[in-house]
Amino acid sequence: MKKIIVNDKMQKNYVYILLEKPGKNFDKNFKPELTPKEMLELGVFGGKYMTDCLSEFPDEWFSKAKLCSEKHDPELNFFGVNASQPLSVWRQKGWIHPDDPRGWFQWYCRYFMGRRHEDDERQIKRWIAIKRHIVQINNNCLPGDWACHIKQRQAVLHWAYDSRKI
Repeated sequence: MKKIIVNDKMQKNYVYILLEKPGKNFDKNFKPELTPKEMLELGVFGGKYMTDCLSEFPDEWFSKAKLCSEKHDPELNFFGVNASQPLSVWRQKGWIHPDDPRGWFQWYCRYFMGRRHEDDERQIKRWIAIKRHIVQINNNCLPGDWACHIKQRQAVLHWAYDSRKI
């Protein structure tokens, strides 16, 4: 077990314990296609998402990450479009757990590193629900046509599904 203490712009002295080895022992219903490192390298969340919490996660995650500490830049996203809603919308909809104030991706990064948490079941159900977007892409686009439904493709990428393979 390893204790992590977080001090960034959104959390002060937040402590959690890593109970599993990184990338191991995931819930049987949770099978992400991309690691957090792969997602950051591909380009997600306009590059702004994790710029003040680099010390919490392995340096290698950020060596090729597409980040921009100044602003959200949709051009940094793999598909070059904005597929994000503001954090205020996420809060309004009740999607944010206080322990993960940045939302699902922060939860996933911590889960990937080995944290197990009371919110795991809810977040995994949300991850599963994104498959509805994959179905829409499959039903409306030719395989490999990355120009078709690009906002949905980017959104699916934000949820650790590899939409390049659809």
